[in-house]
Amino acid sequence: MQLRQWRTDDADALVAAFAEPEMDRQTATPVDTPAAARSWIGRRAEEWGAGTSYAFAVVDAADAVLGNVAVSAVERVHGTGWVSYWTVTAARGRGVATFACRTVSRWAFDDLGLFRLELGHRVDNPASCAVALASGYAVEGLQRQRLAYDGIRHDVEVHARLATDADPGLGTSSR
Repeated sequence: MQLRQWRTDDADALVAAFAEPEMDRQTATPVDTPAAARSWIGRRAEEWGAGTSYAFAVVDAADAVLGNVAVSAVERVHGTGWVSYWTVTAARGRGVATFACRTVSRWAFDDLGLFRLELGHRVDNPASCAVALASGYAVEGLQRQRLAYDGIRHDVEVHARLATDADPGLGTSSR
């Protein structure tokens, strides 16, 4: 597996990914046509160019899209960012999201020079919690009724990782 920037030729893979159940919650506008997917990819490139958000396609050895991982809400004064991730159904349960989260975190600390990364997940999403914990993100708290989907409010558990925290699985400080 590896991370790479999104490309316009990923449009069909994005349309397929966003057609999966609950993926509409991962974007503000529908990604349901190749044109919409190319627009989504274009916005990611613009954010990258502006230095505000960095989205990566997570791909396998054959360059097939397995998911997305991003560092957004990059704030340079305090050295912070927000990490998010999703995978296609076929990639779930295979360590793809954990690989992506660990890799993008290391990149954000080393290449962007960020100090603190945060992420959050609905409390009814134990798989996302497992990814956060396996990626070295400590639980910091609960945001009550933070998200609303289909008229139902959901609590969000917040996690964070510092550049000085031990790398997961290595037992050593990253800085």
